[in-house]
Amino acid sequence: MLNLKITDGEVGVREPVTKPHPGFFYEVGEERFRKLVNDHYESIRNSKIASLFPVNDIYSFEDAKKHAADFFIEFCGGPDYFTQTRGKYQMVGRHSPFRITDEDRKEWLRLYQPLLRELLEEGVSEEYIQSFWNYIEAHSKWMINTKE
Repeated sequence: MLNLKITDGEVGVREPVTKPHPGFFYEVGEERFRKLVNDHYESIRNSKIASLFPVNDIYSFEDAKKHAADFFIEFCGGPDYFTQTRGKYQMVGRHSPFRITDEDRKEWLRLYQPLLRELLEEGVSEEYIQSFWNYIEAHSKWMINTKE
């Protein structure tokens, strides 16, 4: 059974992270993957973490969606779009200008939960979805840079 549990994180604690199974990208496909990220960002637009994103600037918001999709596609075994356009990952540094608490991180994850359940209903392997969740749940802790 899919386990989309959210655990606690804290500033400066960076547990080891395992990349998602490459089968996740191949089963989802690039177009559906971009829709997943787009839908996630659209859910952020009206959430309590909207202030962390450029939701009021359509061009910057669309760029943020594209960069996020490019990153996840590449990190999950797809084409290296992110590296081609943005360079090395450096995700902690890229997120450092924003004050990100563990609660912000948890909200970001909560907004992914229904979207990943949709993928399960569409026939994407539970094992592959779980590997993606395990990755984002652990790696998102690295972005926490502000205490509650």
